[in-house]
Amino acid sequence: MIALIQRVSSARVEVDQIPVGAIGAGLLALVAVQPGDGEAQTARMLQRLLGYRVFGDESGRMNRSLADTGGGLLLVSQFTLAADTDSGMRPSFTTAAAPAEAERWFNRLVELARAAHPGVETGRFGAHMQVHLVNDGPVTFRLEVR
Repeated sequence: MIALIQRVSSARVEVDQIPVGAIGAGLLALVAVQPGDGEAQTARMLQRLLGYRVFGDESGRMNRSLADTGGGLLLVSQFTLAADTDSGMRPSFTTAAAPAEAERWFNRLVELARAAHPGVETGRFGAHMQVHLVNDGPVTFRLEVR
């Protein structure tokens, strides 16, 4: 499982110009499921999303996590993160999970996140989405759980 996380002042997702998820300060996580991902990878990814220290402490150092700050978490499925881009001029998606498998584990991540943290929002799996964000920093990290 792969997540591209961005520390944001605000973020929202729209489908057909209708907002489907929005947060204030917190993390936007674009998430890709890979073949073979399951419960262990999903649980570990949630642990990393909630515990990764990207928020400033009293000294301005990145020592606080989403769990520490209580900020929002916007989870958006994005299979293109799992693309194989090693050769040619067109990505291959054989390294991304099949849609049914990806939806299952993305939905499980959302379920676990909502049970563990307040303020969890999502995009709409499989939809054409517009993601609007104000990246704070900018701060962006790629997390991967194998």
